[in-house]
Amino acid sequence: MINFTVGPVMTSEEILSIGAEQLPYFRTTDFSEIMLENEKYILKYSKAGRNARAVFMTCSSTGSMEAVIMNCFTKRDKLLVINGGSFGQRFVDLCEIHEIPYVSIALEYGKKLRKEKLYEYDGQDFTGLLVNVDETSTGVLYDVEMLGEFCEKNHLFFVCDCVSSFLADSFDMDKVKADIMITGSQKVLACPPGISIIVFSEKAVERVNCLKTRSMYFNLKSMLKDQERGQTPFTPAVGILLQINARLKEIERLGGVDKEVERVALQAKDFREKIKGLPFMLISESPANAVTPLHPLSANAYEIVLRLKEEYGIWVCPNGGELRDYLFRVGHIGALSHEDNSTLVKAFQDLKMRGLL
Repeated sequence: MINFTVGPVMTSEEILSIGAEQLPYFRTTDFSEIMLENEKYILKYSKAGRNARAVFMTCSSTGSMEAVIMNCFTKRDKLLVINGGSFGQRFVDLCEIHEIPYVSIALEYGKKLRKEKLYEYDGQDFTGLLVNVDETSTGVLYDVEMLGEFCEKNHLFFVCDCVSSFLADSFDMDKVKADIMITGSQKVLACPPGISIIVFSEKAVERVNCLKTRSMYFNLKSMLKDQERGQTPFTPAVGILLQINARLKEIERLGGVDKEVERVALQAKDFREKIKGLPFMLISESPANAVTPLHPLSANAYEIVLRLKEEYGIWVCPNGGELRDYLFRVGHIGALSHEDNSTLVKAFQDLKMRGLL
C-alpha cells in the first residue's frame, strides 16, 4: 500500500526499524536526556520565543486540544473559535463540554477567513482565540499572521492547532505571538500515532501554573514540572518518543525546518500540477501544503477512495458526514516521493479511462 492519507503517514525505514527494537526502561537519565533533546528541537522548529516550553502527551492530538481547554481557560473566559470544518467544530465541542463561553465563526467549507469577517469581532469582550491553522478536513490554511495581529490588538490568548501544518507550512510561533501550539507524532513527524506535543509561550506557562485544573492525567502543570527533568508524570509511549528523537535529528541533518517545509510544499505542487486535466475541482481558497482536498466532478468521492484501496493498493483520505460522497483528500506528508504522486495519478487516469472518474 502507498499511503496518501494525512495521518498516520508513510514512515521511513530508519524510523520503522526503531519501532522493532526492545523498549528501554524510561525512568533513567539516558531517557531524560532524549526527552530534553526532543523539547529542544521542537522549540527550535516551532520558532518559539524566550522561555518557551514543550511537553509530550501520550494521547491523540484531540487529547492535547482538550488539555489546553481544561488548563488554560475557565468559565470566566469568552473564546472566539474559527470553525471551518470538522476540526474547528472539535474546538467548539470541547468548549461545550467544559462549559467555556465561546462564539463560533462558522465558515463555508473550503473558504478562507477574510480580514473583514474577523474584524467584525474586534474590540469585544473575548479573552482567547482558537484556530486549526490547517483545517485538515478541507485543506484550508488560515492566515496566522492576520490572526496573531488580531489577538495582539485585542489581548487574546492565542491557541494554534498546528497538527497538520507543523513542518508543512511556515510557522513562527514567536513572530505571530501564539501562546499555544499543538501538533502530533503521526503528521509531518512521520512517526506512529500516540504522542501529541504542546508548545507553550512564556505567558502560557505562567497561565497554566496559575490556574487550578481538576484532572490528573491532563494536568499540564504536572507535565511541565516533570519535563523540567525530561520525564512525564505517567508512563509515556516510550517507543514513539525514541522514534520522534530520530526523526527530529533527521530533519536537522536534511537542512532543518525550512527545508522540510520546502520539501512538503514541492510534493504538494508536483501533485497539483500532475492532476491538471483530470475531472476534479480543488475546493480550498487557501491551500495548505499538507493536503489537497478533491471534489470529483462526475463520480462519488467515497467510491473512489474504496476503488483506490481495493484495486490499486493506494490509500487516500475519505471525509465523513455530509462531505463523505463529495470530497476526498490526498496528503503530501510523510515518506512520499514525486514518483508516488505519479503512481496515484496513473490510477486516476485509469479510473477515468474505465469511465469511473
